[in-house]
Amino acid sequence: MNDPNGLLYYKGKYHLFFQHNPQANVWGNMSWGHATSADLYNWEELPVAIPCTPTSGIFSGSAVVDFENTSGFGSKENPPIVAIYTEHQNDESNQSQCLAYSVDEGLTFTKYEGNPVLDLNLPNFRDPKVNWIDGQWIMTLALPQEFKISFYSSPNLKDWTHLSDFGPAAEVGGIWECPDLFQIGDKWVLIVSLNPGGFQVGSGTQYFVGNWNGKEFIADDVQTRWIDYGRDNYAGVTFSNTGDKKIFLGWMSNWDYAVNVPTDPWRSAMTIPRELSLQGNTLVQTPIEKPGGFPEVSFTTCSGAIRIHENPERFAEIGVRDGKIYVDTTHAWDEIAAPLLQEVPATTAEVDFRVIVDRGSIEVFAAGSTVCITNLVLVDTALHYVETMGEVNDLKLQQLYREQQG
Repeated sequence: MNDPNGLLYYKGKYHLFFQHNPQANVWGNMSWGHATSADLYNWEELPVAIPCTPTSGIFSGSAVVDFENTSGFGSKENPPIVAIYTEHQNDESNQSQCLAYSVDEGLTFTKYEGNPVLDLNLPNFRDPKVNWIDGQWIMTLALPQEFKISFYSSPNLKDWTHLSDFGPAAEVGGIWECPDLFQIGDKWVLIVSLNPGGFQVGSGTQYFVGNWNGKEFIADDVQTRWIDYGRDNYAGVTFSNTGDKKIFLGWMSNWDYAVNVPTDPWRSAMTIPRELSLQGNTLVQTPIEKPGGFPEVSFTTCSGAIRIHENPERFAEIGVRDGKIYVDTTHAWDEIAAPLLQEVPATTAEVDFRVIVDRGSIEVFAAGSTVCITNLVLVDTALHYVETMGEVNDLKLQQLYREQQG
């Protein structure tokens, strides 16, 4: 699996559609996988929602509940779920935007006979993220090689009118893709993923804060802001139909080495779901609480650190030194080439940390969750005991086995 697609909430269930190869654990046969959950953690995998064809792949996109039945695919009594996706020709000649609809709450989809609904005859034109904004459908999608995000409007999901383009801006070290436009309070946020050109190497996701005037996104500034300073959070977007609550989910890997991560029989996972808010023009990412809690460590420090161990030789180190928040996974990785140290300037003398530990990952939320650092780790069992280094305060452990004072 890779990019999350079609994230939505409907009738008590979160739906996760995702880029999926049903036949192998490497990229290929791109189809939309499907899973549902009541709590964003316990997922039931369902049959493939939209399969590839011999000549085309079902690339990234989004899904909405068409409550007013503007598309005519269902009824107001039984509104359709409409998927808006990129159809990619396998000969790489064209990418166009297409629709598929479901009237059984996402279990089965029918492709719209009028596809494609948007086609510019371009080989790179993809990843439509559709939202209902001010009485119309707004599509946000990428012109990857032009470093631009295009905005289109529609009354019915079928007929689209170009409104404006945003970009190039900030980071342009790789192609732009997987955009998302949404409102938080009185501000608007535009997410843009790029690969390569991330914070250190390979895949990364930047964001802009500004305003939407009904036709164009106007950024307050074009300075670089990263969703995540780790290696492994890419192509993330928000769930639709969650009201004012904006829930973000990303793919937890990096295209620099995604096909080499040594897992079997599956490969790849999603990040922890995070609720987004704004502190000034900085995104705050608060993990959605997991039933029963997380294996996690929390602490504060001015110049100390912790090591979370599998054994004395295998550990990840997290803390503050020389005025920088850092995460070092040098001793929790293998020979795969990847940056093993991330450093981010600290803006306060004391920094709070919340470190969520899973079997193959650590997700660090620091400085009031304004600095997020997500990394895969490669260990045999799990990171499960903690060693403190220097002055570490307010240390709390949850579901980790034991603490060793350094």
